[in-house]
Formats: sequence, C-alpha cells, structure tokens
Amino acid sequence: MKKWLVAASAAMVFAAAGLGAAQAETYPSRAITIVVPFSAGGPTDTVTRLVAESMTKTLGQQVIVENVGGAGGTLGAARVAKADPDGYTLLLHHIGMATSATLYRKLAYKPLEDFDYVGLVTEVPMVMIAKKDMPATDLKGLIEYVKAHKDTVTYANAGIGAASHLCGMLFMQAIETPLTTVPYKGTGPAMTDLLGGQVDFMCDQTTNTTGQIKAGTVKAYAVTTKARVPSLPDLPTMAEAGLPGLEFGIWHGIYTPKGTAPEIIAKLEDALQKALVDETVIARFAELGTAPVSAADATPAALEAKLKAEIARWAPVIQSAGVYAD
Repeated sequence: MKKWLVAASAAMVFAAAGLGAAQAETYPSRAITIVVPFSAGGPTDTVTRLVAESMTKTLGQQVIVENVGGAGGTLGAARVAKADPDGYTLLLHHIGMATSATLYRKLAYKPLEDFDYVGLVTEVPMVMIAKKDMPATDLKGLIEYVKAHKDTVTYANAGIGAASHLCGMLFMQAIETPLTTVPYKGTGPAMTDLLGGQVDFMCDQTTNTTGQIKAGTVKAYAVTTKARVPSLPDLPTMAEAGLPGLEFGIWHGIYTPKGTAPEIIAKLEDALQKALVDETVIARFAELGTAPVSAADATPAALEAKLKAEIARWAPVIQSAGVYAD
C-alpha cells in the first residue's frame, strides 16, 4: 500500500509538471490582464497602456489594462498576489511596491514572497507643481508661501504610499514644515482638483504633469532629478532651485503571482524587452519626460534586486516620519 501511495504521488507530481509545461508551451492562448493599482488617467496607468499595446503585438494576444485603485495601490497588488499563477494576471506597480512593506501594518500580501518578477520598465522624474494662480513664481517663493500659510495651504496626493505622497513627505521633511495633505484615490482626481483650484499644490510624475505644464494650466517649479529633464528643459532641478537633497525617481516594474512557470515569465520578459525598444514607446515616453530602462534592467533579477534595495532604503525614512496606515 505504501509503495502504491508513493507511486501515485509521484505520478501526480509528474502529471502536474507535464501540465504546467504544456500550459507554458501554448501560452498565451487568451487575453492577458495587467492590473494597475491606481485610477485611470494617472502616471502609472499611462506607462502601462503604452507598454501593454506594444506587448500585445509580441504576444499575439490582447494585453488589457485594468485599474484596481485604492489604499495606496495595495488593493490591486493584493488582487494579483491571490490570482492564479498562470501568466494571465500581471501587476505593473511603482515604488509603492517597496514602501508598502513599511507603510502598512496590515498588508494583505508580502512584497518579497508573493510575487515573481518580469522586469523594470522605466524610472520617472517627479516635478513640483501648483495651481495656476499660486502667487509664488519659483521654488524659493513656493517654500516661503507654504511656510507662511502652513495652516491653510493644501497638498494633494494620490493616497498613502503613492508617488505623490512620498514626494510630499520628503518635501515637508526638507522644509521642516508639516502641511495639510488631501489624499485622493489616484493622481487623476488629484490633478482634476488641482486644475480646479480646490487644492494648492502637489508633486507628481512627469508622465502625469508634462502635458499640463506645457499647456500652462499649472505652475511648475522644479524636477527631482540630478539633471534637468529633456522634455522640460526650462525647469531647474531641486538643487538648482535651492533645495538640495530632494532627489528621487519613481521606478515601475511588472510582476506575476508567485509560482508562475519560468517559461511563461521568459515569454513576458521577451515581450517587455521588445516593448522598451519599440520606437513608438520610446517617443511617447520622451514626450512624458521619461525613458525605458536598459535591457539589463528589464529582467526578473534586476527587478527583484531593485525591490529589495528600495524596501531597505525607504523603511527608515517612513519610520522616522511616523507615517503608517492600517
């Protein structure tokens, strides 16, 4: 009986392995969904839709973008963590994948344990902007203004853990002035209220702000990169504008649920690599103030290393600020 059980168990293991190999061989046979854990119209959504369109051509199946916003991106990430690891449900997330590990006391997933990796996509600069009728004309003036009106000025963000939240937190630390923050369920609605003058200022990715800056519907003050952004050459860096040390970009990566077959991940990595050298993607990224990562960074190993390093980098910053969410 024991021998029969062992043999049966072994047969089941081999059968499962064979099924997995067969699935990987025919993958993809239907549409693939990339979950964006933020609302439509935001910067991560924009990046995802450009990449998804190109990956569709390589994979031969439609790559659909689904927005699952809320809780600083953790709702969408949790959904993908619990999905079948069959390659048909992916996650494109930004730096919030790393900061959520410290920000949230009750996280429904483990960033380093519940996902497999496809590769990095892009690293987007941030830019400080304000409503069109903000009196300040440069970053120095903006800092003076918000300090003088710290009890009434409002800073918009896309929710705890969002890129705009992190930038605002670093800005307030740098100027040593706490401000009233107004969280939204995504950058899209935050931008809408900024344009309408319901909030005063925010810091967000160039992928979401470049169009508004060029149209003159918002005031722009400085970018968070070491060098100026080619698509916004007249904007100084934070250091040039008088606030050194506030430098960081918002990186994006593609994940799958843990347990995805290596053969499937390899096909997704290949599609991502081809998307990042797609002339249309490169041109659109440039218009938005960013660029695709190198081929060496668009790999599972590079994304895993980046996530581990960023969790370690942001944990003490968040702990020092004392900002947590349930």
